Amino acid sequence: MTARRQHIANLDTASFRAIAALAYRESGLTLVEEKSSMIQSRLRHRLRDLGLADFPSYCALIESEEGSTERQHLVSALTTNVSHFFREEHHFDILKTEVDRCLPRLRAGGSMRIWSAGCSNGQEALSAAMTLTEHVPDIANLDVRILGTDIDPEVIRFARQAVYPQRLLGGVSKGLLSKYFEQVEGPTAGAHFTARNDLKNMIRYNELNLLSRWPMKKKFDVILCRNVVIYFDLKTQEDLWPHFHATLASDGVLFLGHSERIADPAKFGFSCTGPTTYRPTTR
Repeated sequence: MTARRQHIANLDTASFRAIAALAYRESGLTLVEEKSSMIQSRLRHRLRDLGLADFPSYCALIESEEGSTERQHLVSALTTNVSHFFREEHHFDILKTEVDRCLPRLRAGGSMRIWSAGCSNGQEALSAAMTLTEHVPDIANLDVRILGTDIDPEVIRFARQAVYPQRLLGGVSKGLLSKYFEQVEGPTAGAHFTARNDLKNMIRYNELNLLSRWPMKKKFDVILCRNVVIYFDLKTQEDLWPHFHATLASDGVLFLGHSERIADPAKFGFSCTGPTTYRPTTR
């Protein structure tokens, strides 16, 4: 006999506002009331897991001292984490020119650093690693490292494990799949693949909230922050641009997502050099 599914009351206006305020405070996410049905859908499974029948009870939990863990689950549920390999391929074409620029320095013992900010399940970082390895076959002998960060600890765990079901391998050609991945046993039915160790060894993943302190000490030659700031309001975006500017090498490049723009690049020391491509102009 099938267990009766728990009924969850609809998301009320007061609860929506409380959730929106907390999401903004914790992670900079801007939620609008027009999206309340989507938010209700994404959070209902959390209420069921917690045995709560309504959203006011859920809000009481996440606003309490005991709710710190659930606040992380809230942000995870509200973050789409939709990505795929080689998304916005023109950026990876530019990445090839960037490694060409860095090659003399690299072969002389220097380093190249790349940051995938909002890395989701790791497809972006692995796409960069594949691009570099295809373009410079001996890249593993050079000091090239990729940092992947995300606010969601669940996707960081997934990225570190790097076991992808077939449905998450969109954008990877058959040739690249056979060259850079091997089939493994996955946690669910169907074919699963993991990236080759030489790719994974180029990448380090860490949990990071972009609104918190950034612990990185070295400047980055390439920063990919794509389809992340679209969830932030203008003030939060404008607070972030100076941080990216300070973290980017003077000859580096910042990539944003296809729906994202720096509204006034010169104000923040950037120039737009191509579609969603920015370089620093001042220090």
